[in-house]
Amino acid sequence: MALPRESETGRRSRISPEREAELYAAVVELLREVGYEAMTMDAVAARTRCGKATLYRQWRGKPQLVASALRQQKASVLDNVDTGSLRGDLHELVRRLSVDAVAITETLVALAHAIGGDRDLHQALLQSIVAPENELMTTVLGRAVARGEMPVNAPAAALLPQLMIGALVALPVTQGRVADLDYLTTFVDVIVLPALVAR
Repeated sequence: MALPRESETGRRSRISPEREAELYAAVVELLREVGYEAMTMDAVAARTRCGKATLYRQWRGKPQLVASALRQQKASVLDNVDTGSLRGDLHELVRRLSVDAVAITETLVALAHAIGGDRDLHQALLQSIVAPENELMTTVLGRAVARGEMPVNAPAAALLPQLMIGALVALPVTQGRVADLDYLTTFVDVIVLPALVAR
């Protein structure tokens, strides 16, 4: 879908939140269509009807633009959660993931190869997505320790991000279907929770 033409003289402060969200949605759409390596800033400019100079002023380059777009895509997942129990918190987190599971899975697949060979992309994703996710997980698990639900320094705690990413990526590969809420909830109850609370 063509977006309104962005002024070449616009600075970051002049891009409205609505326009920024449109740009991010178009970037993620293009990323899933062609993959990270094939996606160019020229293609983004054409898809979004935004001047390439404006894109570079706002995001410096493709890695930063893609990382910001993915952060926007996962914004609701990264919101704080506090249901009063570890199981409830993890169930709420996978409920949020399941809402956009198809889009998130397609994005992970589109980025999988590029992350290993592009240091700038890797660093941008670490700052925009991995660090906030780790902070959220630290908060959730810290409350669980304080409530006595899991031991201090549980070995599985450091593996939680990898476990959850694996849950999203492995099912499409092994069974050809996207991880839905039932699957993710079962994964939490059968794999994640027992590992976290083991003493």
